Amino acid sequence: MRSQRVSVFTVFIVFVLNGVIAGSWAPRIPTLAGKIHAEPGVLGIVLLGASVGLTVAASFAGRLCARLGAPAIVFASAVSAACALPVLALVTTPLQLGLVLVWIGASFGVFDVSMNVAAVTVIRRVERPLMPVFHAGFSFGGLAGSLGAAFAAGQGVGLLPYFAVVTVASLAVTVGVIRFVPREEPATGAQERGGPDRRMLRRPVLWLLGSIAFVSAIVEGSNGDWSALFAVRERGMSEGTGALVFSVFSVAMAVVRLLGERIQRRFGPFGILVTGSLFAGIGLLTAAIVPVAWLTYAGYAMAGGGVGLVFPIVLDLAGAVSRRSDGSGGEREIGFVTSIAYSGFLIGPPVIGGVAQLTNLSFAVGFIGVVAMLIVPASLASAAARRREEPSAGDPDRHATTFRAGLSVPAED
Repeated sequence: MRSQRVSVFTVFIVFVLNGVIAGSWAPRIPTLAGKIHAEPGVLGIVLLGASVGLTVAASFAGRLCARLGAPAIVFASAVSAACALPVLALVTTPLQLGLVLVWIGASFGVFDVSMNVAAVTVIRRVERPLMPVFHAGFSFGGLAGSLGAAFAAGQGVGLLPYFAVVTVASLAVTVGVIRFVPREEPATGAQERGGPDRRMLRRPVLWLLGSIAFVSAIVEGSNGDWSALFAVRERGMSEGTGALVFSVFSVAMAVVRLLGERIQRRFGPFGILVTGSLFAGIGLLTAAIVPVAWLTYAGYAMAGGGVGLVFPIVLDLAGAVSRRSDGSGGEREIGFVTSIAYSGFLIGPPVIGGVAQLTNLSFAVGFIGVVAMLIVPASLASAAARRREEPSAGDPDRHATTFRAGLSVPAED
């Protein structure tokens, strides 16, 4: 029991660490842009480097975890992400910044997948739906990192000493917790041959889960990039109060994730996906249609709360899709779904920008709300696909799994 509590706490700290590192560099982009004299158009292209690295690296991270084990990949990727930060302070051209951002994005792509694989291992051992709670750790870590970056910028702390402090602290935490990260035996031999990538690509349930994660990423990424601008230009808020709109969205997401275990036990994974996406869509449509400031905040709070559980639950479901008879497996499936999700972060904000250019920001926000509701049919279809894929009791090559009280546990034969 004590070892299980240690494993849960350790994985939670790993998620917090990921959020802290991620939240520490993004708020310093204005300082970096000024240092390299990047115009907004050039900066927008340069920033795509992080998304490209994220998406590409996530596509093969699951295979690394299956072969080497999650703890080794968590350690390597966390060290890589932390060590990339001081290099940011040394760039002098947009090209250099873009290349470092590819490095950072690739590090986080592997880090994200490996920590989620470790989380699935813990969830299976303790038989509790803790994935949303772990993702709450990431949300609060990101908030702490961004507040630290804002404080450093306000105090005039230089980029290099600031990033150096974050790096040293991150490396210390990584070294301190890595031995407690749970590890499943790497897949070998027949286990690895039992789930080739080609076969995985032919499974509709994985594509459907990936599409849900993709839509969730579009909603999250678009709100991060456009919510403050919408509040200022369409609702007449000041820049300070407009920035709070995304803060409301983020805090609502974090709080709901923190309560995710209780919610998932009550409503089950697919019920949450359907209900949450409806809440998110209604919230964004309300913010877009009703020109009242407090309803803008309320709408974004509904959106954050509604979409907050989608990504962690989808990863939990993806990990259960190919669970082997010994209770292990699912690493590559998590990587596959994650890579699809990150492509939503890559293409979502530019698409929304194009919609806003052709119409206006209010229409674009409403458009995001409609997109959020696409999770409803995708969730219903994925639930049906999962039921169709469940093998019969006599199938020796597959292991049936079902969801009881929101948990992925072995089905009884």
